Amino acid sequence: MKTYKIAIDGPAGVGKSTIAKRLASLFHFTYVDTGAMYRTIALYYIEKRLPLENEEVVLSHLNDIEISLRYIDGMQNIFLNGKNVTDLIRTPEVSTGSSQVAVIGGVREKLVKLQREIGEKQNVVMDGRDIGTKVFPDADVKLFLTATCEERAKRRMAEMREKGMQASYDEILESIRFRDENDSNRKIDPLKPASDAIMVDNTQDTLEQTVERIKNIIKERLK
Repeated sequence: MKTYKIAIDGPAGVGKSTIAKRLASLFHFTYVDTGAMYRTIALYYIEKRLPLENEEVVLSHLNDIEISLRYIDGMQNIFLNGKNVTDLIRTPEVSTGSSQVAVIGGVREKLVKLQREIGEKQNVVMDGRDIGTKVFPDADVKLFLTATCEERAKRRMAEMREKGMQASYDEILESIRFRDENDSNRKIDPLKPASDAIMVDNTQDTLEQTVERIKNIIKERLK
């Protein structure tokens, strides 16, 4: 059975997850947040007080981690070894940690396998760093979102405050710059647009404007 795959890549804080959720709802596809998977891996080591920068240690515990996605009231929830960690993974510490574990080949292999299995079973809108280049190079639609670091930090701070979490603009901006550097320069599957990706800079756009732009692109491509 043919399944449709929409790949949305881009740097941290550009709004990929929110936009992908909206699009998945509009097209009645399943939304998959792959960044949440890497955050969940990072959370495991942070909670265990294990060094994220030590590849040998990370790989030695990888088989102890079970990640599953469940949809509750239409929203993706992510579970770490049976525990719902959907809210726990949205802190600056976990954001930075996810970028550290994402450079490790064994971690990427584990999660790419899981992501492909999901996409082969159903129509998906999947967002991350390497969906169009690595996970689904044959995706039906590939998009690469961009926005300035400063604008992304403002958005992330507003998102955290809305959830009642403490947020420092300078701390978030530093975390975003660190992740951009790490993600773009890692040896394995670095953050970069696929050669056939459609570039969408949404620095000046509202969420609604971005969703509308991309909705029209997808409709045109899936004709």
